[in-house]
Amino acid sequence: MLHILPETAGDIIVLQATGTLTSEDYQETFIPLIEEKTAAHQKVRCLIYLDPDFKGWQAGAMWEDAKLGTRHGNDFIRLAVVGGGNWLDWAVKISAAFITGEAKHFSESQFLQALHWIDEA
Repeated sequence: MLHILPETAGDIIVLQATGTLTSEDYQETFIPLIEEKTAAHQKVRCLIYLDPDFKGWQAGAMWEDAKLGTRHGNDFIRLAVVGGGNWLDWAVKISAAFITGEAKHFSESQFLQALHWIDEA
């Protein structure tokens, strides 16, 4: 499930991923938010926090992630992925393959550092 965090403002999107992401998370939360923000700001800065309960993506969600990258890959200035475990490197590599902006991962204890990093550009 994706949750929009209160740090989301202006051209900044901050999301928390918990449990298993579904295609509905992309269709009902992530994609409409990107489209809203890019309509107002052209490009976005995004932080995705993979919380300790994050389990991964359903197959349909992986397809939605690929479609999002194809459709909105040029819309990112920076993408930070925050979290622990095996997901980080994989998530950043996949994201870097689809977006033209910078992508970087941060440990869970570096959430504020990641927030400042996406805001620097």
